Amino acid sequence: MKQINAVTYPILFEEDYYINLAILLQKGYYSSFFVLVDEHTKKHCLPIFNSKIDLPYELITIPAGEEHKNLDTCTYVWNKLAELKADRKSVLINIGGGMLTDIGGFIASTYKRGIDFINISTSLLGMVDASVGGKTGIDFNGLKNQIGLFANPKMVVIDYNYLKTLPKRELISGMAEIIKYGLSYDANLWNIIKANSKIEQSNLSEFIYRSIEIKNEIVLKDPKEQNLRKILNFGHTIGHAIETHFLNSSTKKTLTHGEAIAIGLVCETYLSTTLFNYPKEELTILKNYIDNLFGKIYFEKTDFNHFLELMKHDKKNIKGEVRFVLLEDIAKSKIDCKVSTDLIIDSLNFYLS
Repeated sequence: MKQINAVTYPILFEEDYYINLAILLQKGYYSSFFVLVDEHTKKHCLPIFNSKIDLPYELITIPAGEEHKNLDTCTYVWNKLAELKADRKSVLINIGGGMLTDIGGFIASTYKRGIDFINISTSLLGMVDASVGGKTGIDFNGLKNQIGLFANPKMVVIDYNYLKTLPKRELISGMAEIIKYGLSYDANLWNIIKANSKIEQSNLSEFIYRSIEIKNEIVLKDPKEQNLRKILNFGHTIGHAIETHFLNSSTKKTLTHGEAIAIGLVCETYLSTTLFNYPKEELTILKNYIDNLFGKIYFEKTDFNHFLELMKHDKKNIKGEVRFVLLEDIAKSKIDCKVSTDLIIDSLNFYLS
């Protein structure tokens, strides 16, 4: 059985993980079981879970989508847990992608000062990013992940069967984070990705396992993001700002997290080329790969100021100054970089070109 050991919990792969999960849940430690799903995972993923685990549980369903990753949803779930008499020996099983495991972990970690939770990742993005690191949280006042805490699950389950339930757009979304791991940490991974222009479920297991392995290696060295772990934010300073602006806009179609981060990867690689002589030929390769995989996402130059304003709220900022993670070369990152406004605008124009 494949297994990666995170800080305080195992990440389990393939069929044997349900045996381990069943053993954990049947030890008698927990007084009651709760399963959190959204509307999509209730329909597509819950039947898979039910076919693997024979468990009496109370089901709680929340709306799907990043726009519901907020305090209102937390309040709803906290009320349901209270109504259903969840106590400090209850456990919450989160079945969903990164949005659901983020909010589910936050809800569990704050209910009665913290109950145990287990994450069953069902999206590619959730598997390669949210499965490791203990970050939980919600969006607040239109800003991503502004409220949250570090809290580790008791177990993470990676079942590739859930990927079969994803529409292609959601499957592609998770590739942005995998590309990030290659560019910022593992040149060999990036070389393998470049050689696979067509992404299919059949060739994802290698990418998923290595991505989780990379993130776990980094988190074990820097669990609270004081230094090394910051490199995992490559592409996210600009990407999060774009994602948030599209989410808050009444006239724009909401982007997936991966689509926004893909734009951020291109822009921040452009900054790396300009400031630190990152190879121009690699920038061109990345831009073409992103354009082909995600399609060109258009925005107006009038959006630039909105992006810049949102970047002022990025969690990496120091004393109000926007700080970037950039690259000197593939797998050679540089943290806490200052970038001028004009250069940020240049990077956005480069993406649009």
